[in-house]
Amino acid sequence: MSRKILLIDDEAGVRFALRTYLEPRGFDVAEAESCERARREVRAFPPDAIVLDFRLPDGIALDLIRDLKAAAPCAPIIVLTAHGSIDVAVAAIKEGAENFMTKPVELSALALLLERALANRGAKRRDVAVRASHAARSRDPFIGTSGAVRDLREAAGRVATSDRPVLLQGETGSGKGVLARWIHDSGPRAGEAFVDVNCAGLSRELLESELFGHEKGSFTGATATKQGLLEIADGGTLFLDEIGDMDLTTQAKLVKVLEEKQFRRVGAVRDRQADIRLVAATHRDVPNMVRQETFRADLFFRITTLRLVVPPLRSRVSDIPALAEMFLSDLGREIGRPDVRFTRAALDRLERHSWPGNVRELRNVIERSLLLSDDGSIDDRFLNFDETPMPIASHERLDDVEREHILRIVREEQGHVERAAHRLGIPRSSLYQKLRKFERRDF
Repeated sequence: MSRKILLIDDEAGVRFALRTYLEPRGFDVAEAESCERARREVRAFPPDAIVLDFRLPDGIALDLIRDLKAAAPCAPIIVLTAHGSIDVAVAAIKEGAENFMTKPVELSALALLLERALANRGAKRRDVAVRASHAARSRDPFIGTSGAVRDLREAAGRVATSDRPVLLQGETGSGKGVLARWIHDSGPRAGEAFVDVNCAGLSRELLESELFGHEKGSFTGATATKQGLLEIADGGTLFLDEIGDMDLTTQAKLVKVLEEKQFRRVGAVRDRQADIRLVAATHRDVPNMVRQETFRADLFFRITTLRLVVPPLRSRVSDIPALAEMFLSDLGREIGRPDVRFTRAALDRLERHSWPGNVRELRNVIERSLLLSDDGSIDDRFLNFDETPMPIASHERLDDVEREHILRIVREEQGHVERAAHRLGIPRSSLYQKLRKFERRDF
């Protein structure tokens, strides 16, 4: 690990003492005696950390810190100051310095401070790398050029700049989670945590434990104190997917969080603070749930200040080729086949499908087709769609099951026989024969 230190001090004796102490301990030390020399040095050879005297012949630390941070943004700065200038040293920290020490400097304490600063710098750089990697992998929720996507992009842009709760409504698999992440990354809390939890399928006790945390011994199995997701999300965004599945008791506690910015761990006796932005999502008809008293009206009004409707994939058919190409490119890179392409027939078939599972189903179909194909292209024969399972009673005959399946596909294709035959994997003439047979049976 690089350990280059830039010492900026106008006293040659101080620089000599610091260099003599630090170099045997693995630090590579460079020196500067003025602001002007420091600016040249930091641009020519960016250091890993900087030790900066507060008062220099041609300026003070406050004049220099911004230039140093611009040239070496990840380098922590430790300011050296006399006792009488501690207040201004604190001002230097506000400008971006990491810490300060008073003169005369205790050399062992400075070395320890540098060790810690460099360790923190490494952690920060790894965090930046993780964030950059995540950003690179983050999906754009506005792929395509359809009117539905343009309208959503415009509305989401207005919503993102606010700090108010947002409700995302749309069918399962339509991309509400991707949009929630985009809203966070584009909003005022982008540098803070984004915490998501799916409320569907969780019991009230488990969901409350996940959200609010619990104290040791608060219930059977609580063998240790647990921090809740609200604490983790403090200052950032909490994304509650399928909030329509949350029970009324937990909804009441969530209202307190939104109104008072407070919550209480399960089994605790004192409140904790939580400043979060809430983004919620559901595929349910929440206004109807309010009328049926299965969703709290006060929570509904809290989360619907800003509301976005994510369109289903079938209403944005023109976007399917662009979405498909994006998924194919991402998945191809993941499995080491970045050059695979769709044939025109495959794209045509993707556009004809009704997509009951929306964008999520599209991704699954493409992933499966990529695994099944063995050359540089994906033809329509590799596209296998997940059809809705049909319950079959024990007394039903096989030809009855076949009839219901075929007629359902024909209805989904709005009577277009060629497209229906394509989905069924049979010649168009065979489908005509079967339809004529069904007609004779029905009449």
